[in-house]
Amino acid sequence: MLKIAFVGFGSIARRHILNLHTLLGRRGAAHEIDVYRRGKRPIDDPAAAKVVSHIYDASEVGKQEYDILFITNPTSTHYETLRQWAPYARNVFIEKPVFDDPDQDLSALPLRPDGVYYVACPLRYNPVLQYAKTRIDMTNVFSARAICSSYLPDWRPGTDYRACYSAHKDMGGGVAIDLVHEWDYLTWLMGFPQEVRYFGGTYSPLEIDSDDLAVYMGRYSNRIVELHLDYFGRRSQRTLELFTADEVITLDLLAGTVSSASGGNCRTTHLDAARNNYQTAELAHFLDIIEGRVPNDNTIENATRVLRLAQKGEV
Repeated sequence: MLKIAFVGFGSIARRHILNLHTLLGRRGAAHEIDVYRRGKRPIDDPAAAKVVSHIYDASEVGKQEYDILFITNPTSTHYETLRQWAPYARNVFIEKPVFDDPDQDLSALPLRPDGVYYVACPLRYNPVLQYAKTRIDMTNVFSARAICSSYLPDWRPGTDYRACYSAHKDMGGGVAIDLVHEWDYLTWLMGFPQEVRYFGGTYSPLEIDSDDLAVYMGRYSNRIVELHLDYFGRRSQRTLELFTADEVITLDLLAGTVSSASGGNCRTTHLDAARNNYQTAELAHFLDIIEGRVPNDNTIENATRVLRLAQKGEV
């Protein structure tokens, strides 16, 4: 019987619980899920029916060990949650971003030498980026341009955007770390740049105190990468353009398309980019890591390095 705990019961935790229940059912793995949460407000969600115990008392931490722990509470609490829970969890899935500060002391964390500590990077499992990873030779790319632009008030329907963590720097909000996905997939595809120039701040009329704009220029030995992140785009965009000597390849993560323009011709490949599909694929990958089938490809150390790049523009 797998004992699983979630710390935090927000929307991403509830999505993970449903997907995990389905995956483990397919694998014939008996399991029980507990949720540790602060608020006692009843949540009308199918995930609640998959939870054995809702635990509200912090003193209960450490009274039993878990095979898997999911850290899905606000980013600003990730480090302390991991420090507190590490002795009682054999394997840990940390929702992105790993922390709100890349300079946290990792040596102070009581991590198990044989434990798996994996940091979420779901966009890697988006079929558009899987196509890029497996079908496009990145050594031919001499220039790349990426953008993630959306309107923060539309992110969580029915919720006041000014109250969510994204709106507040002290809760781990701000585009530089909230949208750390972009630097994660760029370094996954192309490696880390040699040098980065970074500009960011709060510029729009949104009522937030976190950064709503971040712009980067990354220099590699053989290419330049441009990245734009914002909270104020009224038309959602999440694209990556790759320039080679022979073609321009446009990867649209929201539309699920890969387009290639060359010599006046354009061809487009359509892929299934439904969010739940690639997030389920990531959970399956995490379970495979625990079972020793594949290596851990996003450790705390790697995720911290990506965070430092995104938040500070440091390589």
